[in-house]
Amino acid sequence: MSVSFFDVTATPLPESSRLHARIAPEDFVDCYCVESDMPTREAADIIATFPGWAQMLANLRNVLVKPLGLQTERPTDTDCIGFFPVESQSDTEVIAGFDDSHLDFRVSILSQEGKLFLATWVHRNNLLGRIYLATIMPFHILIVRDALARAARAT
Repeated sequence: MSVSFFDVTATPLPESSRLHARIAPEDFVDCYCVESDMPTREAADIIATFPGWAQMLANLRNVLVKPLGLQTERPTDTDCIGFFPVESQSDTEVIAGFDDSHLDFRVSILSQEGKLFLATWVHRNNLLGRIYLATIMPFHILIVRDALARAARAT
């Protein structure tokens, strides 16, 4: 299947997502979707396997934030999708992420009606969380769109 970055569209978070239970008025939430009938866990594993350029950015992020005391290590004692511990999983949705000193973060991979959704929820805990989110936002959008396109192509 030929799916490109441009086939991925911004969309509201589906009402069926369990991520809604976390959302407060000041929180950041975005959601993108692409046509795909891939099972959520399989899609999540593809999404979390960053291509070289995105892995390079993640490595740079870890070098830059380590002196600030932010999390840079993947937990080894729990089920993870990439770097992120799985919080909940069903046939239609996987939610993964963690709480850190600067922000609380979750991603949702949801499969519904022939579409695959990737949503991000962030609760900023302090000024560092606000600066961090603003700094990574352009890269976040590129990574999310690329991840969904890669998952859809693997269908």
